[in-house]
Amino acid sequence: VVVVVVGVVVVFADMRRGSDRGFVEIGALFKSDFDKQVVLRTLERRGWQRTRGDDDEDWDLYWASVHTVRAIFNAENGRRLHEHQLVNHYPNHYELTRKDLMHRNIKRYRKEKEKHLEAAMHGDDRQPFSWPDEHELPQEWVPTTFALPSDYALFVEEFRRNPNVTWIAKPTGKAQGRGIFLVSKLNQLKKWAGGQAPSGQTLFREPYVVSRYIADPLLVGGKKFDMRMYVLVTNYRPLKAFLYRGGFCRFCVEQYSSDVAELDNVFVHLTNVAIQKHAEDYNDKTGGKWAYDDLLLFIESTRGIEARDKLVIEIEAVLAHSLKAVQSAIINDKHCFEMYGFDILLDSSLKPWLLEVNASPSLSTTTEDDRLMKMRLINDVIGLVYASRAVSAP
Repeated sequence: VVVVVVGVVVVFADMRRGSDRGFVEIGALFKSDFDKQVVLRTLERRGWQRTRGDDDEDWDLYWASVHTVRAIFNAENGRRLHEHQLVNHYPNHYELTRKDLMHRNIKRYRKEKEKHLEAAMHGDDRQPFSWPDEHELPQEWVPTTFALPSDYALFVEEFRRNPNVTWIAKPTGKAQGRGIFLVSKLNQLKKWAGGQAPSGQTLFREPYVVSRYIADPLLVGGKKFDMRMYVLVTNYRPLKAFLYRGGFCRFCVEQYSSDVAELDNVFVHLTNVAIQKHAEDYNDKTGGKWAYDDLLLFIESTRGIEARDKLVIEIEAVLAHSLKAVQSAIINDKHCFEMYGFDILLDSSLKPWLLEVNASPSLSTTTEDDRLMKMRLINDVIGLVYASRAVSAP
């Protein structure tokens, strides 16, 4: 599997187990409260042994849930990690993975970049400036978004300016499509404001974001899809990030329609596998997925090589600038790394839009190909994490 660097250029030598500067994996100890077979089996195949006790602090790697990581880095518990110990999340990973904070940080970053560009164009030497970037700043890569309930009045104002636009509402702290609904009429959000969901369930007291819905998605076979891209970050300062080429597309089961009558049909609009697998025509053999490389071949055959190459560059720019948007906010703890799951949607003009970033992208498997791909992913993550540490060691 080819792994490329996003945002920086790093060349790794061939790292062998037990090298004089490397990490000896045979007999290394890992701990996990995240019982996914692709993680456990991959580590065990690399020669790791699992510690079982809840109070056992003798471990080299902790593959933990985001809730456990919060406890690990809680200053009140007085815990200090040993030099050799690694954890699979940064303490405040949520700066990028919580939907409202992601939007806020990217919006701030864009404004700063544009301000510096404008100052440089007008000859203002007082402004720090680093343009042009290795990855050109996209014009826009996150749909217009409002945080609810705090931005409710602003959203109403925007809605009334563009009454024919469809919006998508998502809870800030949930995943796998839970709690998502489309909004085409303002009274649907008024129900939310009153604690009443369109379905009649009273579950909307929690924070939400509402984003402009991309109503003209690129379709393959008449069906909507989005892309899951995996990015590993081993350091934020300087930024060292790796893009996994084994990403994939997730398809809706039913044909896409922007008809208002279909707005409540999750099998048309929401690509989450956790939702689509309940559709009557769900394909158990493919899992409703398509390899990223297959998508690039499709685009090459339908739009041309130049369009394909341009798309690859633009996707990498979205990934790189999203990471840079939180670079100053993330606590760059030397004990941490992060494997993000970026969800990207292409519109009909092949423009990539960032929908959200997952701190714990699903490692459940739906097919044998899916299982093998995710085992290769975890294997590469572990290898790169320890290779990075060996390279940076004094």
